[in-house]
Amino acid sequence: MAGLETSVKLLADRVQKHGETMATEEAAKTSVILPFLQALGFDVFNPSEVIPEYTADAVGKKGEKVDYAVCIDDEIKILIECKGLATQLETKQLSQLFRYFTVTNAKFGVLTNGRHFRFYSDIDEPNKLDKKPFFTFDLLNYSQFDLAELKKFQKSAFDVDGILANAERLKYISAVKVFLSSQMEEPSDKFVRAIASEVHDGRITSHVRITIASAIKTAFKEVIRDSVQTRLSTALQSSSESEGDESPEQETESEIVTTEEEIEATMIIRAIVRETIDGRRVGMRDAKSYCAVLVDDNNRKPLARLHFNSQKRYIGLFDGKREERIPISDLGDIYNHSEHLRATARQYADDA
Repeated sequence: MAGLETSVKLLADRVQKHGETMATEEAAKTSVILPFLQALGFDVFNPSEVIPEYTADAVGKKGEKVDYAVCIDDEIKILIECKGLATQLETKQLSQLFRYFTVTNAKFGVLTNGRHFRFYSDIDEPNKLDKKPFFTFDLLNYSQFDLAELKKFQKSAFDVDGILANAERLKYISAVKVFLSSQMEEPSDKFVRAIASEVHDGRITSHVRITIASAIKTAFKEVIRDSVQTRLSTALQSSSESEGDESPEQETESEIVTTEEEIEATMIIRAIVRETIDGRRVGMRDAKSYCAVLVDDNNRKPLARLHFNSQKRYIGLFDGKREERIPISDLGDIYNHSEHLRATARQYADDA
């Protein structure tokens, strides 16, 4: 992802330094949005690939135009509605994209102001844009996880089924993160009462509510701190151990920490091989030194191994019984090994 990550950093610097001059929609398009599409591998100078001012007439409304329609294999896949950097993305802007989406065959809609890129689909109801995005990319505040998700929208890696397979989960993760973040900063009365009913016996007075609200803020911080410390300790312990394989059956559950990255990587692998083997047959079995991605939950049917418990991450690919460990910089790099993973899956396709 080096190319994409470098481009994103350059765009982030541009927004940070020159944001005041990108207040208008046209400025945001020229300075950020078109270069953003270019970083994803689309030819912004090819009007048959990135179509500006695409006509998307809705019932009762003629001359409706979406800012950009992105075509892949001569089919419209993404609609993009752009606003200026100073614009707060609200329901009004989404309603425009909602109308455009229903009259095209696009599977994804993007609402952006040049800093925030909100990705929508029709997870809840076919051909009807969801009210909430399943993924939001913030140029000034993103993680390696966000970059891995963004890479799925590169032209070279674009896979509608693969993206949608994980979109519902991402949608709820995003919504829960927003909710918990808001409660960390200022717990709502409803949230305080819900916690109070679990931790306090007796009448919930004004004094109790104030005390518990304060306790919630502190507890959130301590839970995060303890989690970080645990992960650091696990990583340091794993890096000091030998790289010899361990049998998962010999380890206790308390020694094993399944991370969000391991779950996400397994979902990516499942999406990659789903046309070769039933995705329901692909699962994970975590161990202390690696996480095994198996077919039929069978150690004799390894699809891949995730070596994520040290500072340097590897994916283990199989050629027969032999494992080859390949370093990866982020989860998006797994897509670079799609053919190998499918070839391995084919070996087990007829074993069900």
